[in-house]
Amino acid sequence: MPINQPSNQIKLTNVSIVKLKKGGKRFEIACYKNKVQEWRTGVEKNVDDVLQISNVFVNVSKGEVAKSQELKKAFGKDDMDTIVKEILNKGEVQVGEKERDHDLASVRKEIATLVSEKSVDPETQRPYPVGIIEKAMAEAGFSVKPGKTAKSQVTECIKLLQSDSSLPIQRARMRVKVVMPEADSQRLRDEVVKAADSIEHEETGEEWEITMLIDPSQFRVINELLQKDCKGRGRLETLTFAATAGSST
Repeated sequence: MPINQPSNQIKLTNVSIVKLKKGGKRFEIACYKNKVQEWRTGVEKNVDDVLQISNVFVNVSKGEVAKSQELKKAFGKDDMDTIVKEILNKGEVQVGEKERDHDLASVRKEIATLVSEKSVDPETQRPYPVGIIEKAMAEAGFSVKPGKTAKSQVTECIKLLQSDSSLPIQRARMRVKVVMPEADSQRLRDEVVKAADSIEHEETGEEWEITMLIDPSQFRVINELLQKDCKGRGRLETLTFAATAGSST
């Protein structure tokens, strides 16, 4: 069986090379880019669907396959499946520069889209187009963090735009309605109102009802308050998300 394979057989697409240094030598495996993270999070359980080539290399791009004695010396075993899984679990994932740039640009666009959906111009209470958000991100010097989801970077991005860009921006407000028995409202009204940015409507009868604008982060606070102190007697309804003055659109 030949050790060296022609390099034209190793020109793989959508490839991530996972590298692990062990026993003073570097070992590599060629994986499908999107599958490595799925394997590590437990979404993908079939190692054959993660690997592009079922082999361990000392240099993937040159097609240099690791010799069995090198593997046994470094890993203390020659079971290929066990060795591959160790590299897959512990190794450093590397992608090509062009792919990395493309991935970061894609995540950056996704962040800008989410920021546009979750924030508004404080003056008009309407969302900005994605293109304007992207320009403000560049102005503020926002850097995408590789390995983190777009969703997890949205709050940080909005804070940076507020502090380091010239774009006036605030989190979109939710319009919610809280309803509870009047007796409960005597105890809980102040706590509920504390979560509001502004109150649009309030009335008391057999039930206490209030419609208000809140920061999205306060939704869970109110919900937990109702569950804990109202014991199922109160309810919280979302009327709109990107609340606009005098409008439910």
